[in-house]
Amino acid sequence: MADTTVERRLVLASNNAGKLAELQALLAPLGVELIAQGQLGIPEAPEPHPTFLENALAKARHAAAASGLPALADDAGLCVAAFGGRPDVDTAHYCTQFGYPKSDANNVRALLEQMRDIDDRRAAMVSTLVAVRSPDDPEPLVAFGRVEGLIARAPAGERGFGFDPIMFLPAFGCTFAQLSDDVKNAHSHRGRAARAMLALMRERWWPSQADPSSASVS
Repeated sequence: MADTTVERRLVLASNNAGKLAELQALLAPLGVELIAQGQLGIPEAPEPHPTFLENALAKARHAAAASGLPALADDAGLCVAAFGGRPDVDTAHYCTQFGYPKSDANNVRALLEQMRDIDDRRAAMVSTLVAVRSPDDPEPLVAFGRVEGLIARAPAGERGFGFDPIMFLPAFGCTFAQLSDDVKNAHSHRGRAARAMLALMRERWWPSQADPSSASVS
């Protein structure tokens, strides 16, 4: 049988502090130490692909090759129904096409401007997580998460990041940015993907441990 032992340190192929905090909390039951690639001096990988899956895989392989450690990558974005699913993989840079410097606040501003006269506010936030044991791992772990909502007419809430202030969830009657961290993690696109990834890691990477959270980590 092939050796599937994996270090309990994972490099996160991102320097996004919000993603790091969310994923660290969501993967806590595994006793994993998640390290942002920037802490190791690893530059961001190019993301030239048209799908979340391809970009996440490229980022995970890049971080694993540069660090020598297993790596986890998240490629996530906003898909707006009225825009045919865009901005999709270009979510983080959405505002730059309208002349604004890249920032979360400008992304929100640009989207609200573009949707000012649009009544169809349906949108989905999606997350694709990919984990690899090495850059040449022939069997990457892949998990998906998706949550549907509506684009609000104005920002609301101080929590979260990205488009959270305008992603309105009818089931809760508020935006993601108005939810507590625990509630958001339980229902967000990234939360759903992370729970699926946690299950995959338990099954594929630590199959001998029925409950990795109860084991000591060296």
